[in-house]
Amino acid sequence: MSTIKIDIVTPEKAIYSGEVDMAVIPGEMGELGILPKHCPLLTTLQTGEIRLNKGDEVESIFISGGFCEVLPDQITVLADVAERADEIDTERAQEALDRAEELMKHKDDKADISTAEASLRKSHVRLKLAQKRKKKQRQ
Repeated sequence: MSTIKIDIVTPEKAIYSGEVDMAVIPGEMGELGILPKHCPLLTTLQTGEIRLNKGDEVESIFISGGFCEVLPDQITVLADVAERADEIDTERAQEALDRAEELMKHKDDKADISTAEASLRKSHVRLKLAQKRKKKQRQ
């Protein structure tokens, strides 16, 4: 089976670089499954999970916003924020979720609502990935 190279970077650092069988990316309009020899594509990204499939293994990476360029032999993800699932601190993620839920209770105007909703979504995804990783480790 052929592979496709993927690079995931943020303004601060490179998060991942390697060959994968398939990548599932949270595009603005929904998840995109990218296989080798995919047609060229440029899309914005939403907060979510990137899943990198290599054989029987799946690696998860949290991202929050950014852009993705797909070429037949290369995927480049320029993420605003990205974090490997195995680096997410479950306690910190839960605290951030609690803060985001509290913000939602005390929203005053439209700007507060959109900020609180974005924060809530990020926190949910990060916590989900951290919990999924912990569950895998126990198995």
